[in-house]
Amino acid sequence: MGWLDGKRVLSIGGASGIGRAAVGAFADEGARLAVMDISGDALEILGKELGDAVVAVQGDTTVLADSERAVAEAVRAFGGIDVLLYFPGVFDFGAGIADIPGEALGAAYDELFSVNVKGVLFAVKAALPELLASEGSIVLTVSTSGFHPGSGGILYTPSKYAVRGLVTQLAYELAPKVRVNGVAPGGTVTGIRGLSALGQEGVSIRTMLPSEEAAKQMIVAGTPLDWDPVPETHASAYVYLAASDRASAVTGQIISSDGGVGVRGVLKLAGMKNPAGGV
Repeated sequence: MGWLDGKRVLSIGGASGIGRAAVGAFADEGARLAVMDISGDALEILGKELGDAVVAVQGDTTVLADSERAVAEAVRAFGGIDVLLYFPGVFDFGAGIADIPGEALGAAYDELFSVNVKGVLFAVKAALPELLASEGSIVLTVSTSGFHPGSGGILYTPSKYAVRGLVTQLAYELAPKVRVNGVAPGGTVTGIRGLSALGQEGVSIRTMLPSEEAAKQMIVAGTPLDWDPVPETHASAYVYLAASDRASAVTGQIISSDGGVGVRGVLKLAGMKNPAGGV
C-alpha cells in the first residue's frame, strides 16, 4: 500500500528538477499524475521513464488557458483531481536592485513574477472546481528565499514571499474543503533557468561552478546539516502533505527542507559544525 494509492494528481511543472523528483515519488506511492510542462523534450523523457503512471500535457504556466487544458486532460484521464502541485520557477541569480539596469527592470519583474506567482494563481483557479469536488489539497513550492534574504535577489526573494502569502490566504479561503500547504526547499542543484530580460538564459546553478559536486559543497557549507542538496531530498515533504490520511489536520503550513537554514548561528554556523563545513 502506497501513501497516495488512487490519488489523482495534477502537477504543474514536474518534468525536471524538484518537480521531477516529486512526480517520481508520487508515482512510487501509487498516485496517477497529469504533468504539464513547457518542455516537450522533458515530457517525452518523463513518459519513457514513468510510462502509464503519467499523462503528459505541454503548456505554459503563464497562460490560463493552458492550465485549464491541463485540468481538462487530468479529468479526462482520471475523472477528477485530488491534489494540485506547483513547481515552475525562474531565478534571478541574486541580482540586486543596483545590479539591474532601469530599462530591464520592468521586463525582468514581469518575467519572474509571471512564472513564480501569477502561474500559481492560474493553476489554482483552473483546478479549483475539481479540488472542491474531491475535497482535495494543494501543495505549492516556496523556497528558503521566502523566509530569508540573500539566497535570491531583489525579484526572486519577494516572489517567494508572495507564494508564502498565497499558502496562508488560500488555506484560509478554502478551508474546510481544500487543504493548502507548501514546501520550502533550500539551495538545490537543478537546472532552474535565469531571466531572459537579464541575459541569464544560459545560466544555472550547475553552470556557475566547475562541477555539480562543487555546487553541492557550496550549498552544504552554508547550512547546519550535512545534507544532499539534490531534488530527491525534498520529494517526501510533498508526499506527506498530499497524503490526506496522514496530514488531514495540516493546512496553511510550509515545510522547510533546507538543511537547517533557520537555525544558523551568529558566531558559529552550528553547534557541531564549523563555518567551513567540517565537524
